[in-house]
Amino acid sequence: MSRLMHVTSGPYAPPVAARELTAVSADGARLHVEVHGPEGAPTVVLAHGWTCSTAFWAAQIRALASGHRVVAYDQRGHGRSPAAQAPYATEMLADDLEAVLGATLGAGEKAVLAGHSMGGMTMMAASRRPKFREHAAAVLLCSTGSSRLVAESTVLPMKAGPLRTRMTTSVLGAKAPLGPVTPVGKKVLRYATMGPGSSPDKVEACARIVHACPVKPRYHWSQVLAGLELDEGVTELRVPTAVVAGTADRLTPVVHARRLAATLPQCVGLTELTGIGHMTPVEAPELVTERIRELSASYVEMKGAASA
Repeated sequence: MSRLMHVTSGPYAPPVAARELTAVSADGARLHVEVHGPEGAPTVVLAHGWTCSTAFWAAQIRALASGHRVVAYDQRGHGRSPAAQAPYATEMLADDLEAVLGATLGAGEKAVLAGHSMGGMTMMAASRRPKFREHAAAVLLCSTGSSRLVAESTVLPMKAGPLRTRMTTSVLGAKAPLGPVTPVGKKVLRYATMGPGSSPDKVEACARIVHACPVKPRYHWSQVLAGLELDEGVTELRVPTAVVAGTADRLTPVVHARRLAATLPQCVGLTELTGIGHMTPVEAPELVTERIRELSASYVEMKGAASA
Protein backbone atom coordinates (compact mmCIF):
# COMPACT_ATOMS: atom_id res chain seq x y z
CA MET A 1 0.00 0.00 0.00
CA SER A 2 1.50 3.31 -1.04
CA ARG A 3 2.03 5.96 1.61
CA LEU A 4 0.72 8.48 -0.91
CA MET A 5 -2.87 7.26 -0.64
CA HIS A 6 -5.05 10.10 0.63
CA VAL A 7 -8.69 11.07 0.84
CA THR A 8 -9.12 12.87 -2.48
CA SER A 9 -12.76 13.93 -2.53
CA GLY A 10 -15.66 14.80 -0.26
CA PRO A 11 -15.83 16.99 2.86
CA TYR A 12 -12.80 15.33 4.45
CA ALA A 13 -10.46 15.86 1.52
CA PRO A 14 -7.65 18.29 2.35
CA PRO A 15 -7.51 21.69 0.62
CA VAL A 16 -5.40 21.57 -2.52
CA ALA A 17 -4.07 25.12 -2.31
CA ALA A 18 -1.03 24.75 -0.07
CA ARG A 19 2.55 25.87 -0.09
CA GLU A 20 4.73 22.81 0.37
CA LEU A 21 8.19 22.73 1.89
CA THR A 22 10.61 20.29 3.47
CA ALA A 23 11.85 20.57 7.03
CA VAL A 24 15.10 18.75 7.83
CA SER A 25 15.28 17.14 11.26
CA ALA A 26 18.33 16.78 13.50
CA ASP A 27 19.32 13.41 12.00
CA GLY A 28 18.75 14.54 8.42
CA ALA A 29 15.23 13.13 8.12
CA ARG A 30 13.14 15.10 5.62
CA LEU A 31 9.61 16.03 6.65
CA HIS A 32 6.76 17.00 4.34
CA VAL A 33 5.19 20.29 5.48
CA GLU A 34 2.14 22.13 4.15
CA VAL A 35 1.32 25.78 4.82
CA HIS A 36 -2.24 27.02 4.24
CA GLY A 37 -3.71 30.49 4.64
CA PRO A 38 -2.41 34.05 4.41
CA GLU A 39 1.10 35.09 5.35
CA GLY A 40 1.13 37.32 8.41
CA ALA A 41 -1.97 35.74 9.95
CA PRO A 42 -1.79 34.07 13.39
CA THR A 43 -0.15 30.66 13.02
CA VAL A 44 -1.45 27.26 14.03
CA VAL A 45 0.75 24.14 13.83
CA LEU A 46 -0.98 20.75 13.57
CA ALA A 47 0.67 17.42 14.49
CA HIS A 48 -1.27 14.26 13.60
CA GLY A 49 -1.29 10.92 15.36
CA TRP A 50 -0.09 7.38 14.80
CA THR A 51 -1.00 5.93 11.35
CA CYS A 52 -2.45 9.25 10.15
CA SER A 53 -1.24 12.13 7.96
CA THR A 54 -1.90 15.80 7.21
CA ALA A 55 -5.19 14.68 5.62
CA PHE A 56 -6.47 13.94 9.13
CA TRP A 57 -6.68 17.69 9.80
CA ALA A 58 -8.64 18.51 6.62
CA ALA A 59 -11.67 19.91 8.45
CA GLN A 60 -9.54 22.16 10.67
CA ILE A 61 -7.42 23.36 7.74
CA ARG A 62 -10.50 24.26 5.71
CA ALA A 63 -12.14 26.08 8.61
CA LEU A 64 -9.08 27.95 9.88
CA ALA A 65 -7.14 28.85 6.73
CA SER A 66 -9.22 31.91 5.90
CA GLY A 67 -7.99 33.73 8.99
CA HIS A 68 -4.97 31.77 10.13
CA ARG A 69 -1.71 30.54 8.72
CA VAL A 70 -2.07 26.78 9.19
CA VAL A 71 1.02 24.57 9.22
CA ALA A 72 0.52 20.80 9.00
CA TYR A 73 3.23 18.20 8.62
CA ASP A 74 3.55 14.45 8.15
CA GLN A 75 5.24 12.66 11.03
CA ARG A 76 8.17 10.60 9.79
CA GLY A 77 7.03 7.38 8.13
CA HIS A 78 3.56 8.80 7.54
CA GLY A 79 2.05 10.54 4.52
CA ARG A 80 4.82 12.01 2.42
CA SER A 81 7.56 11.96 5.07
CA PRO A 82 9.97 9.04 4.53
CA ALA A 83 10.41 6.46 7.25
CA ALA A 84 13.30 6.67 9.69
CA GLN A 85 15.87 4.06 10.51
CA ALA A 86 15.12 2.07 13.66
CA PRO A 87 15.20 2.39 16.59
CA TYR A 88 12.35 4.88 16.75
CA ALA A 89 12.01 7.06 19.88
CA THR A 90 10.02 9.97 21.28
CA GLU A 91 13.14 12.13 20.87
CA MET A 92 12.58 11.85 17.10
CA LEU A 93 9.13 13.36 17.55
CA ALA A 94 10.63 16.28 19.46
CA ASP A 95 13.42 16.73 16.89
CA ASP A 96 10.92 16.75 14.06
CA LEU A 97 8.60 19.29 15.70
CA GLU A 98 11.57 21.58 16.34
CA ALA A 99 12.55 21.27 12.68
CA VAL A 100 9.04 22.19 11.52
CA LEU A 101 8.85 25.17 13.89
CA GLY A 102 12.26 26.37 12.75
CA ALA A 103 11.30 26.06 9.09
CA THR A 104 7.94 27.83 9.31
CA LEU A 105 8.17 30.48 12.05
CA GLY A 106 10.34 33.54 12.40
CA ALA A 107 12.53 34.23 15.42
CA GLY A 108 10.32 34.62 18.48
CA GLU A 109 7.11 34.14 16.50
CA LYS A 110 4.38 32.45 18.54
CA ALA A 111 1.80 29.89 17.44
CA VAL A 112 -0.87 27.57 18.78
CA LEU A 113 0.33 23.96 18.59
CA ALA A 114 -2.35 21.28 18.34
CA GLY A 115 -1.59 17.57 18.57
CA HIS A 116 -3.83 14.54 18.22
CA SER A 117 -2.81 11.24 19.88
CA MET A 118 0.89 10.76 18.98
CA GLY A 119 0.85 14.42 17.91
CA GLY A 120 -0.03 15.34 21.49
CA MET A 121 2.76 13.10 22.71
CA THR A 122 5.02 15.06 20.38
CA MET A 123 4.20 18.21 22.36
CA MET A 124 5.03 16.45 25.63
CA ALA A 125 8.29 15.08 24.22
CA ALA A 126 9.31 18.53 22.98
CA SER A 127 8.16 20.55 25.99
CA ARG A 128 11.71 21.22 27.24
CA ARG A 129 13.15 21.98 23.79
CA PRO A 130 14.35 25.53 22.97
CA LYS A 131 12.37 25.83 19.74
CA PHE A 132 9.19 24.66 21.46
CA ARG A 133 9.57 27.20 24.24
CA GLU A 134 10.42 29.92 21.74
CA HIS A 135 7.36 29.36 19.56
CA ALA A 136 4.57 27.74 21.62
CA ALA A 137 2.01 30.29 22.80
CA ALA A 138 -0.58 27.65 23.72
CA VAL A 139 -1.22 23.95 23.14
CA LEU A 140 -4.25 21.78 22.38
CA LEU A 141 -4.00 18.10 23.30
CA CYS A 142 -6.59 15.86 21.62
CA SER A 143 -7.21 12.22 22.57
CA THR A 144 -3.78 11.56 24.02
CA GLY A 145 -1.89 10.36 27.07
CA SER A 146 1.58 10.40 28.57
CA SER A 147 2.06 6.81 29.83
CA ARG A 148 0.34 3.43 30.44
CA LEU A 149 -1.24 3.59 27.00
CA VAL A 150 -1.48 -0.15 26.43
CA ALA A 151 -2.29 -1.08 30.02
CA GLU A 152 -5.26 1.30 30.07
CA SER A 153 -6.49 0.72 26.51
CA THR A 154 -9.92 -0.92 26.33
CA VAL A 155 -9.73 -1.97 22.68
CA LEU A 156 -9.92 -5.58 23.84
CA PRO A 157 -13.05 -6.24 25.94
CA MET A 158 -11.20 -8.02 28.72
CA LYS A 159 -10.49 -7.46 32.39
CA ALA A 160 -7.53 -5.14 32.93
CA GLY A 161 -4.31 -6.94 33.75
CA PRO A 162 -1.10 -8.41 32.33
CA LEU A 163 -2.91 -10.70 29.86
CA ARG A 164 -4.92 -7.86 28.31
CA THR A 165 -1.81 -5.71 28.15
CA ARG A 166 0.16 -8.42 26.32
CA MET A 167 -2.66 -9.11 23.89
CA THR A 168 -3.27 -5.41 23.21
CA THR A 169 0.43 -4.94 22.52
CA SER A 170 0.27 -7.78 19.98
CA VAL A 171 -2.84 -6.42 18.27
CA LEU A 172 -1.62 -2.83 17.99
CA GLY A 173 1.85 -3.97 16.96
CA ALA A 174 0.74 -6.43 14.29
CA LYS A 175 3.04 -6.46 11.26
CA ALA A 176 0.41 -7.60 8.75
CA PRO A 177 -0.52 -5.11 6.00
CA LEU A 178 -3.96 -3.59 6.47
CA GLY A 179 -4.69 -3.95 2.76
CA PRO A 180 -7.52 -2.22 0.86
CA VAL A 181 -10.35 -0.58 2.77
CA THR A 182 -13.21 -3.08 3.05
CA PRO A 183 -16.56 -3.11 4.88
CA VAL A 184 -15.08 -5.44 7.49
CA GLY A 185 -12.01 -3.26 7.88
CA LYS A 186 -14.18 -0.20 8.42
CA LYS A 187 -16.18 -2.00 11.10
CA VAL A 188 -12.99 -2.95 12.93
CA LEU A 189 -11.60 0.57 12.68
CA ARG A 190 -14.86 2.08 13.87
CA TYR A 191 -15.01 -0.21 16.88
CA ALA A 192 -11.38 0.37 17.88
CA THR A 193 -10.99 4.06 17.20
CA MET A 194 -14.34 5.84 16.79
CA GLY A 195 -17.58 6.43 18.63
CA PRO A 196 -20.63 4.25 17.89
CA GLY A 197 -22.47 7.17 16.28
CA SER A 198 -19.74 8.03 13.76
CA SER A 199 -21.18 8.64 10.29
CA PRO A 200 -20.15 6.38 7.39
CA ASP A 201 -18.30 9.20 5.60
CA LYS A 202 -16.16 9.91 8.67
CA VAL A 203 -15.40 6.20 9.11
CA GLU A 204 -14.47 5.98 5.42
CA ALA A 205 -12.17 9.00 5.68
CA CYS A 206 -10.35 7.63 8.73
CA ALA A 207 -10.06 4.16 7.21
CA ARG A 208 -8.44 5.49 4.03
CA ILE A 209 -5.93 7.53 6.01
CA VAL A 210 -5.03 4.73 8.46
CA HIS A 211 -4.80 2.04 5.78
CA ALA A 212 -2.35 4.24 3.85
CA CYS A 213 0.25 4.06 6.62
CA PRO A 214 3.08 1.68 5.66
CA VAL A 215 3.61 -1.40 7.81
CA LYS A 216 7.13 -0.71 9.10
CA PRO A 217 6.52 2.77 10.52
CA ARG A 218 3.19 1.62 11.92
CA TYR A 219 4.93 -1.22 13.75
CA HIS A 220 7.95 0.76 14.98
CA TRP A 221 5.84 3.62 16.31
CA SER A 222 3.51 1.13 18.00
CA GLN A 223 6.50 -0.16 19.97
CA VAL A 224 7.37 3.39 21.05
CA LEU A 225 3.80 4.01 22.19
CA ALA A 226 3.71 0.71 24.08
CA GLY A 227 6.63 1.85 26.23
CA LEU A 228 5.69 5.52 26.40
CA GLU A 229 6.80 7.44 29.48
CA LEU A 230 6.28 11.18 29.10
CA ASP A 231 4.85 12.12 32.50
CA GLU A 232 7.74 14.49 33.15
CA GLY A 233 7.15 16.12 29.77
CA VAL A 234 3.62 17.01 30.88
CA THR A 235 4.94 18.94 33.87
CA GLU A 236 7.22 20.90 31.50
CA LEU A 237 4.33 22.04 29.27
CA ARG A 238 4.39 25.48 30.85
CA VAL A 239 2.07 27.23 28.42
CA PRO A 240 -1.73 27.44 28.47
CA THR A 241 -2.93 24.00 27.44
CA ALA A 242 -6.44 22.77 26.67
CA VAL A 243 -7.40 19.10 26.61
CA VAL A 244 -10.09 17.41 24.51
CA ALA A 245 -11.14 13.77 24.79
CA GLY A 246 -14.00 11.48 23.80
CA THR A 247 -15.76 9.44 26.45
CA ALA A 248 -15.98 6.48 24.02
CA ASP A 249 -12.23 6.48 23.26
CA ARG A 250 -10.88 2.93 23.57
CA LEU A 251 -7.29 3.67 22.50
CA THR A 252 -6.66 6.46 25.01
CA PRO A 253 -9.59 6.34 27.43
CA VAL A 254 -10.72 9.55 29.07
CA VAL A 255 -8.77 8.70 32.24
CA HIS A 256 -5.69 9.93 30.37
CA ALA A 257 -7.24 13.30 29.64
CA ARG A 258 -8.31 13.73 33.25
CA ARG A 259 -4.81 12.89 34.42
CA LEU A 260 -3.32 15.40 32.00
CA ALA A 261 -5.71 18.12 33.13
CA ALA A 262 -4.78 17.49 36.75
CA THR A 263 -1.03 17.53 36.03
CA LEU A 264 -0.55 20.31 33.47
CA PRO A 265 0.93 23.49 34.98
CA GLN A 266 -1.49 25.72 33.04
CA CYS A 267 -4.51 23.67 32.03
CA VAL A 268 -7.11 26.04 30.59
CA GLY A 269 -9.90 23.52 30.14
CA LEU A 270 -10.81 19.86 29.78
CA THR A 271 -13.58 19.08 27.29
CA GLU A 272 -15.09 15.60 27.44
CA LEU A 273 -17.16 14.73 24.37
CA THR A 274 -19.92 12.24 25.14
CA GLY A 275 -20.04 9.31 22.73
CA ILE A 276 -17.00 10.43 20.73
CA GLY A 277 -14.09 8.06 20.18
CA HIS A 278 -10.37 8.51 19.57
CA MET A 279 -10.56 10.41 16.26
CA THR A 280 -11.75 13.70 17.74
CA PRO A 281 -10.61 16.09 14.95
CA VAL A 282 -12.67 14.05 12.46
CA GLU A 283 -15.53 13.00 14.74
CA ALA A 284 -16.03 16.43 16.33
CA PRO A 285 -14.39 18.81 13.84
CA GLU A 286 -16.26 21.97 14.82
CA LEU A 287 -15.45 21.58 18.52
CA VAL A 288 -11.75 20.95 17.89
CA THR A 289 -11.58 23.88 15.47
CA GLU A 290 -13.29 26.16 17.98
CA ARG A 291 -10.82 25.21 20.72
CA ILE A 292 -7.94 26.11 18.40
CA ARG A 293 -9.59 29.42 17.54
CA GLU A 294 -10.11 30.23 21.22
CA LEU A 295 -6.47 29.53 22.04
CA SER A 296 -5.30 31.63 19.12
CA ALA A 297 -7.55 34.54 20.06
CA SER A 298 -6.46 34.43 23.71
CA TYR A 299 -2.74 33.75 23.42
CA VAL A 300 -1.53 34.71 19.94
CA GLU A 301 -3.76 37.41 18.45
CA MET A 302 -4.14 39.37 21.67
CA LYS A 303 -0.39 39.35 22.27
CA GLY A 304 0.18 40.55 18.73
CA ALA A 305 -2.27 43.41 19.22
CA ALA A 306 -0.66 44.37 22.53
CA SER A 307 2.81 44.58 20.99
CA ALA A 308 1.70 46.48 17.88
